[in-house]
Amino acid sequence: QVQLVESGGGLVQAGGSLRLSCAASERIFSAMGWYRQAPGKQRELVATITFGGTTNYSDSVKGRFTISRDNAKNTVYLQMNSLEPEDTAVYYCNAAKSGVPYWGQGTQVTVSS
Repeated sequence: QVQLVESGGGLVQAGGSLRLSCAASERIFSAMGWYRQAPGKQRELVATITFGGTTNYSDSVKGRFTISRDNAKNTVYLQMNSLEPEDTAVYYCNAAKSGVPYWGQGTQVTVSS
């Protein structure tokens, strides 16, 4: 089983920045991603990145967020800039191994106005 541990969440003001990290217990050779879920809403895709570094973003965060990974450290990052109150959610790291998805426990991001 793959363990994922997110960190870096917190309370920030609108317009501020935050960097999330997700450390995996082993090397992930497939794509990894960040998802988020606000109270009363479905979990939604934020960004994904392949093993080779190809990225994809939801329209709502494109231009503001940057996903990256360091495969040697088994870690994926999410740099969040120009944060908005609408970005408030629990952010989850996702990875798959042998077709089985794994999720971290999540890290809370709260953006105040």
